[in-house]
Amino acid sequence: MKVRGTGAAGAAGEAARRGPGAPLARGRQSARRGGLEPGAGAARSPPLPPPAGPGADGNRLSVLLKKMHLFRSSSYEIRLEGEGGSLPPIQGIRWTPLLDTESTLDYGHSLTQASSEKIWRAGKLLFIHLTSTRPGLIRDHKHHLRHHRQCCSGKELVDWLLSAGLAVQTRSQAVGICQVLVDGGVLTHVKQEWHFQDKDTQFYRFAELELSPEPSAGLRDAEELLEALAFLAQLGPDALLTMALRKPPAQRTEDELELIFEELLHIKAVAHLSNSVKRELASVLMFESHQRAGTVLFSQGDKGTSWYIIWKGSVNVVTHGKGLVATLHEGDDFGQLALVNDAPRAATIILREDNCHFLRVDKQDFNRILKDVEANTMRLKEHGKVVLVLQKNLQGGSNQPAAARSSRYSVMAGTPEKILEHLLEFMRLDATLYDPVDTLLGDFLLTYTVFMPTSQLCRALLHHFRAEPLEGSEQEKATYSLHKRRKILRLVSQWVLLYGRLLQGDRSTTALLQNLADLASRDPRLGGLVQEQAQDRRRPRALENGDGSVSPQPKARSSVNWLASQEEAILNSSCALRAQDKVPYEIYRPDHSCLITVLPVNASVRDVLRSLAPRLGRDGEHILVKVNSAGDKVGLQLDAVGVFTALGLNERLFAVSLEELGGLTPHPEQLGPHIGSSETLDLISSKDLASHLTDYDWNLFKSIHQVEMIHYIVGPQKFHDVTTANLERVMRRFNELQYWVATELCLCPEVGRRAQLLRKFIKLAAHLKEQKNLNSFFAVMFGVSNTAVSRLAKTWERLPHKIRKLHSVLERMLDPSWNHRVYRLAVAKLSPPIIPFVPLLLKGTRNLIPKSPRRHDVHPRGQSHAGREPHQL
Repeated sequence: MKVRGTGAAGAAGEAARRGPGAPLARGRQSARRGGLEPGAGAARSPPLPPPAGPGADGNRLSVLLKKMHLFRSSSYEIRLEGEGGSLPPIQGIRWTPLLDTESTLDYGHSLTQASSEKIWRAGKLLFIHLTSTRPGLIRDHKHHLRHHRQCCSGKELVDWLLSAGLAVQTRSQAVGICQVLVDGGVLTHVKQEWHFQDKDTQFYRFAELELSPEPSAGLRDAEELLEALAFLAQLGPDALLTMALRKPPAQRTEDELELIFEELLHIKAVAHLSNSVKRELASVLMFESHQRAGTVLFSQGDKGTSWYIIWKGSVNVVTHGKGLVATLHEGDDFGQLALVNDAPRAATIILREDNCHFLRVDKQDFNRILKDVEANTMRLKEHGKVVLVLQKNLQGGSNQPAAARSSRYSVMAGTPEKILEHLLEFMRLDATLYDPVDTLLGDFLLTYTVFMPTSQLCRALLHHFRAEPLEGSEQEKATYSLHKRRKILRLVSQWVLLYGRLLQGDRSTTALLQNLADLASRDPRLGGLVQEQAQDRRRPRALENGDGSVSPQPKARSSVNWLASQEEAILNSSCALRAQDKVPYEIYRPDHSCLITVLPVNASVRDVLRSLAPRLGRDGEHILVKVNSAGDKVGLQLDAVGVFTALGLNERLFAVSLEELGGLTPHPEQLGPHIGSSETLDLISSKDLASHLTDYDWNLFKSIHQVEMIHYIVGPQKFHDVTTANLERVMRRFNELQYWVATELCLCPEVGRRAQLLRKFIKLAAHLKEQKNLNSFFAVMFGVSNTAVSRLAKTWERLPHKIRKLHSVLERMLDPSWNHRVYRLAVAKLSPPIIPFVPLLLKGTRNLIPKSPRRHDVHPRGQSHAGREPHQL
């Protein structure tokens, strides 16, 4: 997933870049000097009216948000890259410009310099507070006949942080803060060791910081101290993780190994590996960093000694004769093939930016892990071909729960039929979708559509239900058949529970459910089970998002009905769209008149043109064209489906003849507004606006089915009769909101009023974060971090100091370093319900979805079938 776009026009009189409080440059964005981005803007709002609040405020909110889709602005439209149905590469989310796009702007210091200065300042404030509250803590110490002057022990420093009333909650948090100070050179070990230790026998000194207390100490210093501690605490987990990676593997503690393993769960390069392999990697990974762009990590022809994973930064891949052939980003890996084949490096790797961090696996450990993987891999063959690949779960020992030991092998690859056979063989009769230990059933039901059409699954299940074993006594055959049929009924009940309304209207599913009900009714041992499964589906359940609310319980029925009734579907689906649901399509003509036709969500372009044919006339052949605000035109293939709900921001569909195509111009509405809504916004509090946005976003978010994310990544065109419209509505809403924020600020003509509006949006972001609406929080923050807004120096100067500090704190959540580790740590502390940052969910899903029906298979020579080949270096 990439976020790209171009810069919006700045407000009049503020072309200068804002001062030190400006967001610093990270990532890539192409910026233009003037005008709003051609082709970027907001699509029409989804067909869900925003809930109106009470009284005048509710009316103002409704009017304001109905206008939101009209705004167009600059950058950060979220788009998937890739041609046709190919899997799009997701390189990370980047939202600020590189210097090469606007070389005349001064973006200040690098991130590393700014961070070091803030750490230095925080250390100075901490030292001043320490010497004023505990002057005796820093003193001379004697240990093992050695004198250490003016220092304190690591344990004393941690104890003081916990008791000083500085909102430091745990020893781990305090140790993280101290480790940041050690890494930043503020705190030094008396023996120059870089690993901070919470011990009485380890001593540390504060560096020479010109630490005399300032005469203006007071309330502002106290606030600044708390802000400095919050900044250090934010960096603490990364410092602890980096410290654990720098330690020799043999010296890592169990807690440190678990910390590294947790990080590997979020790294794209190893997403296809089993957890047991990730744990082995955690015990051998080494940390390697390089400070300067242009550094050559290794050259083409060098001997391969290590496999690298990019943890932070990016690199260029250069080969003789071709020059630059690729750019790799965070989460990518390189150097594997040279180790597998024991061959020279096939390319040169050059650092693309300063301060790059790598995770390194040396050749000896790499080969050992490959051998371990092969030793614990079992391949089942039929007629000379591998039909199932299983990998032993190395954590399934006697100290694990029984449920964990029951699944001794994980399915890594296989034919669809064999994967289903394995599932029916090993699943438990009480298996559930969301079992945190035994995930076999849940994994299969969520992903089966990638490698097995629903009609094929229905035929296979019915075949297994009817099949009789060929060997054994009559009693053994009867027992085996009964056990297997109970498993099939359990699987089907969980399948219906997961997909529910999405299965309605599918003929193969309806036939399967009817056949199973008929067959089970003939066996008294199964008939009661079918009734029980159907009643279990209708019990009130907490929403999958975890908000604790329950769906209304329908009245019990006497007859078996696997699928929900129309009434139940409406109760449970909220505003969810299905592929066969009908929505209005707005199709424009060259004269900008609008034709409306009502068609299914997944209607093809051919269906749209056919429905409009009587109104288009017989003046030549007509085509459907997608036009953006810049006038760029894209003709749509006749077989393309779901084109209306998949429209980009500020795009419109036009039906034109080939003769009319050349003179086609954007609709005037696409050119965006000329007057903002700042006066209306003045009458609405930030908190009320945040609540309104969250209510609206929650309705959209809970309409997304989990499987939509898989369909979205793989490509809905690869599946029969599916839609990703609900997910697309949420993505479009994200873009609408951030563009609206940036456009409102750019349209506000007065500096004073614009500063008030910027203040309101920063407070809006804070309230959205407080309400755990992280998707809209990111949208608003991206809006105020837009290049066109960040350059308004006079506006930012007018912000109160407190608001600037609040913006600085909120901006930390946007840091994409280490695979958005700051965001992930923050989310881990939140309790449901949460509206997450949806692009990151898609990024994580992309890492887990293979291109082929196979899950993963590591051969002795390291060839990967997880949907990505190792880079040939």
